[in-house]
Amino acid sequence: MVMRQRALYRSFILICGLLFLQPAPLIARVVEQVVTVIDGEPYTVSNLRDYAQAKLGREFPKGDLNRIENEDKEVLEQFITEKLLAAEIKQAGIKIRDEEIDQYIEQVKQRNQLSNEDLNAALSREGMNLEAYRASIRAEIEKSEMVSRQVLKKVNITSDDVERYYRLNTRQFMTPEKVRLRHILVSLPQGASPEDEREALRKATELRSRAVAGEEFSKLAAEYSEGAGASGGGDIGWVTRGSLLKEIEDFAFNKLTVGEISQPVRTSLGVHLVKLEGRESAQPLPLAEVQGKIKEELFAKAREERFQNWLKGDLRRKHRVDVKIPGVVFRPEETKEKTVDSLMASSASKRNRNEDSGFLGFLNPLSYIFTTKPIEGEDAEGESSGRSIVSVFGVPLLATDTGEDVPDDPLAPVTTDEKSGQKSQDSGGFFSSVWKTLNPFSK
Repeated sequence: MVMRQRALYRSFILICGLLFLQPAPLIARVVEQVVTVIDGEPYTVSNLRDYAQAKLGREFPKGDLNRIENEDKEVLEQFITEKLLAAEIKQAGIKIRDEEIDQYIEQVKQRNQLSNEDLNAALSREGMNLEAYRASIRAEIEKSEMVSRQVLKKVNITSDDVERYYRLNTRQFMTPEKVRLRHILVSLPQGASPEDEREALRKATELRSRAVAGEEFSKLAAEYSEGAGASGGGDIGWVTRGSLLKEIEDFAFNKLTVGEISQPVRTSLGVHLVKLEGRESAQPLPLAEVQGKIKEELFAKAREERFQNWLKGDLRRKHRVDVKIPGVVFRPEETKEKTVDSLMASSASKRNRNEDSGFLGFLNPLSYIFTTKPIEGEDAEGESSGRSIVSVFGVPLLATDTGEDVPDDPLAPVTTDEKSGQKSQDSGGFFSSVWKTLNPFSK
C-alpha cells in the first residue's frame, strides 16, 4: 500500500511538472517585406525608402502598402524604371571614362571659380562627397546616352512630312491682320471735371467735322494732337491686335472702313479721333519661312512619343517585373507608333511636357543635373534679393538674377580673352557635346 501511494505521488509530481513546464523561447526573425522582384532580384521596403530619400527627397511609404497611395506608386514606378535602365545600360556596354568625369568636374570648377576645397565644401553642405558626385555624373550621362540611342537616333522628319503638316495646318502659320492708323488726341486726365470733359469732347467733335468737311487729317493732327506721332501727322503706322488701347482697337479692327474717321473715343489718356488709313488681312506665311519651325515641332512631338513608347512598352517587355503589392501590376503597355499625320491631328493642343510626362519626367536628366531655386528667407536680403541659386547635380554653384542669365550651354568651355581679360564661352568642345547629350529632348 505504501509503495503504491509513493508511486502515485511521483506520478502526480511528474504530471504537474509537465503542465507547468514552459517551452524554450524561439528567436524571432523579422523578414523585411519584398516590394518587387526585377529580373529575379528582390527589392525591399528599405531599398525603396533609400531611393525615395536620395533621389526624390521624400519618404516611402507614405501609407499602408496594402492600400498603396498614388505618391508611393509613383516612387515604385520610378524605382523600377531606373533599374530597367541600369540593366539596359549594362547590356549595351555604355561606359563613361574617368577622364571624361574629371574634365566635367574641372569645367564646373573653372566656370564657377571654385578650388578643390570650395567644391568639396559645397558638396558637403548637400550631404554628398566627391565620390558620390562623380557617381551621379556618370549615371546621368550613361542614362542619357541610352535614351539618345533608343529615341533621338530613331526619329526622322522628312521634307514631305513638313510640307504635309503645312498644308493641313495653314491657319497656324498666318501673318496677323494689320491696320494703319492716324489719330488725334485731346489730352484729358482721369478724374477730370465735367467742364473739362465737355470741353475736350467739343474740341474733338469740331476737329472731326473739319476733317470730314475736307481738311487733311494729318495737318489737323500735326497742329492740334497732343498724342504720340503728332509731328508726323498723327501716324501710328501698321499695328496688330493687342498693341492698342482696347477702346481704339475695337474701332480700328471692328467698326471702321478704310478712310473713315471715328467718333470721339474716350480712353484713359483723353479723347481720340482715329482714322483708318489701310488694312491688311491675315495671309499664309510662305512654307520657306516656317519649315524650320514646323520640323522642330514635329521632331519634338515624335521624339516625345517615341520616348514614352520605348519606356512604357519596349523597355518593359525586355524584363520581368513582379510587384508584390496588392493591386499593382507593372506590365508593358500596348503602344503604337503614330504617323506624322496623326501627330498633325493633335497639333492644335500644344502640350506642356512637364504636365503630360507624369512620372516619366524624372528621366530628363536636366531636371536633376541643372536646376534653379529662388533665394528665400533671410538669405534673400540685400544683393541677393530677387536672385536664384543654380545647382548642378544638386550642388549650388551659381547665383543669377533671372533664368535668362543662365547660359543655354552651361558646360561649354570658358575661355579668357588675353587683352581684355573677359571670359566667354565657346560653342563647341567636349562639354558642349556632353551638355547636348545629357538632355534626351535636345536634337
